Amino acid sequence: MGIGEGMTDVSDDDLEHKRRVILDRARDSFLRDGFNKAAMGQIAKAPQISTATLYLHFPSKAELFHHMILDTAEEFVGIMRSVRIEAGLPCERVRAFTRGYGRFLADPFVRAVLRLIAAERDRIPQAARDIYERGKREVGAPLISALAELTAEGGLAVDNPPAAAGQLMGMIEHPLFMSAMMLGDTHTLERNVEQIADDAVRTFLARYAPHHPVHADPAHG
Repeated sequence: MGIGEGMTDVSDDDLEHKRRVILDRARDSFLRDGFNKAAMGQIAKAPQISTATLYLHFPSKAELFHHMILDTAEEFVGIMRSVRIEAGLPCERVRAFTRGYGRFLADPFVRAVLRLIAAERDRIPQAARDIYERGKREVGAPLISALAELTAEGGLAVDNPPAAAGQLMGMIEHPLFMSAMMLGDTHTLERNVEQIADDAVRTFLARYAPHHPVHADPAHG
């Protein structure tokens, strides 16, 4: 039987369900085994999935990997959106972002996916480019807009919001992401995520809001 045969009576909901099962199974396989060792045959052993069904949705392992990365990017964006706030003092708004971004980069699952993308970017350049551009659009751009808004309101004095956003994110990325990439997730950090985030806030406000009081977080003094 050809790949398309016998599929005409399958509902759209059933097709979408099977696509979801394939993507979840593929994610586990790619994260565990890497791109080279992940086998389409093993992925097709998921319940209700056959080799024909797998190739109907994704004609190649490269395409499956690409869509798995894009699917995961949606989760990344959801995590970041959930931690943003739209009101408060500049220190509170900047702290909300740095803590949320810190938790995001400290998540073992997030690290594993980003590590996989970095390892396979030459093999799957479009997938790497897509998630990079998505991060700029969905994470970097809103931060840039927020810094520009705070400057317009008088809470900050940022003359170059894109550069300032890069500096703020870099203070979180270097201790959390670069250390994990180079030393692994078992490496013990000298500071916890909240300390890293709050140190970044103090440094950022000292540069861009030197006359603004940095309010201590009530939970941490």
